[in-house]
Amino acid sequence: MQQPLPDFTDICTFRQDLHKHPELSGNENLTAARIIKFLEKYKPDCIISGLGGTGVTAIFEGEIKDGPAILFRAELDALPILEVNDMQYTSTVEGVSHKCGHDGHMAILAGLAKLLHRKPITKGKIILLFQPAEETGQGAWAVLKDDRFGQLEPDYVFALHNLPGFTANQVVVREHTFAAASTGMIVELFGLESHAAEPENGLNPGQAMAELILAFNNLILDKSRFKDLTLLTVIHARLGEIAFGTNPGFATVMATLRSFQQADLDLLKNLTTDAVKEIAGKYNLRYKISFTEEFPATVNHQDAVNQVKAAAKTLELDLQEAVNPFKWSEDFGHFTRKYKGALFGLGAGTHQSQLHHADYDFPDSIIPTGATLFYTIASGILNK
Repeated sequence: MQQPLPDFTDICTFRQDLHKHPELSGNENLTAARIIKFLEKYKPDCIISGLGGTGVTAIFEGEIKDGPAILFRAELDALPILEVNDMQYTSTVEGVSHKCGHDGHMAILAGLAKLLHRKPITKGKIILLFQPAEETGQGAWAVLKDDRFGQLEPDYVFALHNLPGFTANQVVVREHTFAAASTGMIVELFGLESHAAEPENGLNPGQAMAELILAFNNLILDKSRFKDLTLLTVIHARLGEIAFGTNPGFATVMATLRSFQQADLDLLKNLTTDAVKEIAGKYNLRYKISFTEEFPATVNHQDAVNQVKAAAKTLELDLQEAVNPFKWSEDFGHFTRKYKGALFGLGAGTHQSQLHHADYDFPDSIIPTGATLFYTIASGILNK
C-alpha cells in the first residue's frame, strides 16, 4: 500500500473540539458520541459502542477476510486538572481538562480512519479502539472483560503516547518493559475517639500513622532487595476530623507504589503490608488495606517493536531506543499481557509543557505523523 497523505485540518479541528469538552474516567459518554459521529463519514464496516462502559471500536475490513487483525488504541478520558491556558478551545468544564494528550491520541486514530477510508486495506482487519478510563487503570481491563471485545481476537495491538521533552515527531521505542507497573495503596487505621481532654479514654492512631509514613519511606531506601527501579510516594495522610475537642480515632495513609518489574511491585506490596500489620499491632489498632488504580507493567513484544521500527524507517522518521522504561504507568499493559503488541512514544517537542501540567496542550503538528505511522505499521504487517 502506498502511503496516502491527505489534509489533516479537519482532524486537528476535531482534536480541539475534544479538548474543549473533556470528560473524566468512566464518564466519557459525550466524548464517545462525538467519536462515533465523526467516524461515520469514513464508513467503517462496523462500529461497536459501550465497550467496557463508554468504549468505542471502529472496524475496517479488507475484501479478503483471511488476514491479521491489528488493533490501534487511544484513550477517551481527561484529568481533574484546572486548565490555565487561554485558547479558543480552552476546556469548558471547570476543573477538568485534557492534560495527558488523550484528545490528540483520539485525533490520531481519527486520522488513521481517514487514511483507511482513502486507501482501504485489501485483506485482514484494522480495529480502532477508543478506550475509556485509562487514567484510573480500569478501562483496559473493563474492555478486555467485555464479551464483544473477546470476539475481535486481535493478532497485534499497538498504542502510542506523546512525549513532551522529545523532538517533535521522533519515534521512541523499547523492547520488553516500556512503562512502569504501579498501584495506589490505601491504609486505614482504626482506634477509638474520645474527648480531647481525656485522651487516656481513647486510642489515637496519630503516632502509628507517623511511624507508618517513616517506615514506608525507609522501605524504599534499601535498593538491594529490588531487581530494578522501585519507588514509593506517600501522596496523602489524614488524621481524624478538624475538631479541637476530639481525640481522633481513625487515620488514613495513601501511597503510590511503582516499579519497572512486576515482581518488584509485588514484593513492595508485601513489604508495605507487613509494615502495616506490625505497626498496627504495636498500637492495638485495627486496620484495613486496599489497592486501587492498578497498572501492570507495559511489556512490549519484540516482533511488534520491530514493526514500529520498520514503519518509522519507511517514513524516514528519527528513531530512538529508550535506555530505561518510563516511570509513568499505562493500562495498555493489560493488552500487551494478552496480545502481541507494543506501546511506543511520539515526540511532542522539546519546549512542550509536561504531561499533567496545567498549561499542557497537545501539539496538532504531530497528528499527521501519528496517523501515517499507524497506517504504515498496518501496511507492513498486512503485506508480509
